[in-house]
Amino acid sequence: MTSLIQTWKALREKGIMGINQRNADYILKYNNRRLYPLVDDKILTKQKAIEAGIHVPELYGIVRTEHDIAQIGTILNNHRDFVIKPAQGSGGDGITVIADRYDEQRFKTVSGRLITLPEIEYQLSNIITGLYSLGGMRDSAIIEYRVKPDPIFKSISFEGVPDIRIIVLMGYPVMAMLRLPTRQSNGKANLHQGAIGVGIDLSTGRTLNGTWLNEKIDRHPDTDNHVSGIILPDWQKFMHLAASCYELVGLGYIGVDLVLDQEKGPLILEINARPGLNIQIANDTGLYQRTSKVEAHLAKQKSAGLKDSIEQRILFSQQNFAIKS
Repeated sequence: MTSLIQTWKALREKGIMGINQRNADYILKYNNRRLYPLVDDKILTKQKAIEAGIHVPELYGIVRTEHDIAQIGTILNNHRDFVIKPAQGSGGDGITVIADRYDEQRFKTVSGRLITLPEIEYQLSNIITGLYSLGGMRDSAIIEYRVKPDPIFKSISFEGVPDIRIIVLMGYPVMAMLRLPTRQSNGKANLHQGAIGVGIDLSTGRTLNGTWLNEKIDRHPDTDNHVSGIILPDWQKFMHLAASCYELVGLGYIGVDLVLDQEKGPLILEINARPGLNIQIANDTGLYQRTSKVEAHLAKQKSAGLKDSIEQRILFSQQNFAIKS
């Protein structure tokens, strides 16, 4: 019992946020439940972003009913590569990534496996019947542009698309990490499936050391290349996109997932109203250590009748949460 208390005190001193604190003090406090559909449904998120002029992967089509499945050939007619995903899926389940068209009836996945048009139709049927949706409810399938990762990730990623998660509190970015696919994660940037989480310095966009299966690492297990010391291109744009999501959806505590496309630059993939806590391991820093600073700043701003712009919020975060060399 004494050991548990000591561990709890040590974590508290480092400002580590636990799941109960996250739920009670941040998600319940800052996230109005009536706004959850804006982030739980990727179609609504994408439509809101497009209306606001925020860059997202191009939408090719939406399949909402069994009848719509018959139109998939027409939707895919002008596209050699694309992604199919459930609108209300989670954890990367139900996503099919097509890298090329083999012939009229067959396509190649990113791993080189051939998949037929009937197999795609079957996958669409699984999606709309709710196989991958939150709560098992009926869903819709999104067909969209396939992100091509920037070449900077080639030496530190396996097959899939790396993404960047930025935690945002009331419009202030507080912590970020790069998620790198591995062989174990089957090319998916999902930590629970074996992807790597790499901390990012909010001030510079420089990568720090990483975590893999909850252990600290400094090299990618598949490429053996160092994951730290990489300066991510367009970092200020990533910060601006993440900070602007507060105005976009109105939720105060969110995780914004972004990607760096080799042609289109930074794009928003999705927004999460219940972001996980492994980002603290990747950054070797507690979230509460940073969120409490933002809350103290907001209290001062409120008493003075002031409100920061997006640029001022980013500047505050970069000045207060920079990694000292």
